[in-house]
Amino acid sequence: VMRKQELLLAILKKLAAQDIEIIGDGVVEVLQDGFGFLRSANANYLPGPDDIYISPSQIRRFSLKTGDTVEGPIRSPKEGERYFALLKVNTINFDDPEKIRHKIHFDNLTPLYPTKRLKMEVDNPTSKDISPRVIDLVAPIGKGQRALINAQPRTGKTVLMQNIAHSITANHPECYLIVLLIDERPEEVTDMQRSVKGEVISST
Repeated sequence: VMRKQELLLAILKKLAAQDIEIIGDGVVEVLQDGFGFLRSANANYLPGPDDIYISPSQIRRFSLKTGDTVEGPIRSPKEGERYFALLKVNTINFDDPEKIRHKIHFDNLTPLYPTKRLKMEVDNPTSKDISPRVIDLVAPIGKGQRALINAQPRTGKTVLMQNIAHSITANHPECYLIVLLIDERPEEVTDMQRSVKGEVISST
């Protein structure tokens, strides 16, 4: 019996053998040896058998760094190889590679105070939850701002985080939503994945 991941890999290899173009994507992790891999969100960006190999020449050519999101056609592993390999870079961070090459690296950007507000209140007459409205009044959140929820266990921190995520999804569709859960119970992770319209990454 094949596991889900093994079955997907077998299907991809079969398609590649028929010369059908396969497009892969993931987040770059550059290793010390100079090459790298595209890690999958489905595996919480941890190393796995479905990672996509990136050659050192591609990393140098496009100045790829750990954390970049890359998409492009891939080929199946040759004899003696373990991973699919990236043939060509179509997009980097959802943009044309030539445009990205001249952008300033994140570490070299100038930090500024938030100037744009994230509206939490959602126009939904059927909802009786006023916590997003309270956040807007008491502790408004801006784009790029850090916030800390400090409360006792079982007081509704997770529900408040879900409300914040729902508000961002509804009021700010231009934002890419990522929820990171560290040392959460597996059932909490499942609940977050089912209720939030965004990318949920977990370490349980």
